[in-house]
Amino acid sequence: MEVPIVPPESLTNVVHPSVQSIPSEQIDATFSSTTIDLISAPLSSRILSFSDEWFASASNLLTPTPPIHRPGVFTHAGAWYDGWETRRHNPAPFDWVVVRLGVASGLVHGVEVDTAFFDGNHAPEVAVEGCFLDGEGADEEVQRHEGDAEAVLGGGGGFWRTILPRSECGPSRRHGWVVRGQQGVEEEKPVTHVRLLMFPDGGIARFRLYGTAVPILPKDPDTVFDLASAQNGAVAVACSDQHFGRKENLLLPGRGKDMGDGWETKRTRGEHVDWVVVRLGCRGEIDKIVVDTAHFRGNFPKAIRFFASDEASENDESASCPTKDEAWTEVLGEQKMGPDKEHEFRRGTGLINVEGKSWRWIKLVIIPDGGVKRLRILGKRK
Repeated sequence: MEVPIVPPESLTNVVHPSVQSIPSEQIDATFSSTTIDLISAPLSSRILSFSDEWFASASNLLTPTPPIHRPGVFTHAGAWYDGWETRRHNPAPFDWVVVRLGVASGLVHGVEVDTAFFDGNHAPEVAVEGCFLDGEGADEEVQRHEGDAEAVLGGGGGFWRTILPRSECGPSRRHGWVVRGQQGVEEEKPVTHVRLLMFPDGGIARFRLYGTAVPILPKDPDTVFDLASAQNGAVAVACSDQHFGRKENLLLPGRGKDMGDGWETKRTRGEHVDWVVVRLGCRGEIDKIVVDTAHFRGNFPKAIRFFASDEASENDESASCPTKDEAWTEVLGEQKMGPDKEHEFRRGTGLINVEGKSWRWIKLVIIPDGGVKRLRILGKRK
């Protein structure tokens, strides 16, 4: 599995031989088509513990939407901020927050720390560490090491391993880093928990951990599960448009809370189609497709179609999506959509060309445009 390729001219401020800082405007392009945010709140990630959150809650770090600003609004603690902010004059070397990933474990490709609207009270420096610990009692064991300082202050060792070395942050801006294996640490080692450190205190609006899920797939090959779930390693790699809602939302668990956490394209005129391509979590047979238009009541697509492909490359995990028409096979003909409901299509009642075949890619085509909340591709691994 490869780290996303970043053009040399876009790399600035090399902070470590295995870490490259990325300009703010390059962050989305670098990570959005090859990774997911492993600690996004909709993936059921959670804050386990923190050193302090006097001014603003640590849980805001995991909010999937961009930070907002409310100048002149105050709470009992002080000015209102959409982020995590700690007290001044921290007597400890750093403040910290520990996060449990929203997937079983993940391989980290990049880090984003956004200090939006924190100006004069932003975190001057940050670092990110990780560990791998699963099974019963894992969270409790991690919390016993929540404030450890050996790795970050003692030059290595200890419970935590470095993902992002101590790096400078500026006020009110997005900071991104492509990370690779650190000195003395095996590359591509998955983590289950991460710890964000800020030196010595201050505020951070958002924390993103870009990577790929390392799912625990069913041992029984006949078990049917969601091949298109982000928690099972699926990634939305490309789309025609995502003007109102991002393609990654299609692969999240649950049915969401409103139109804002689905995939929605802009209005069009005349003949048109929009599309999204998903790399499934693993190659598999398709038993059922579910298209959910929850909360899309006046802006759902008129109709949909589905295509699938098993095109691969030498490195299947980092392969770009198939681009030639002949690489795609239609597996569901045009079907009418309705508002705010789950639409199911099964073998024998809609699906075609799926018997005895396995697929790595799926393409959803919506006619002519509109919004879809979730996509489920239920099947068996092959």
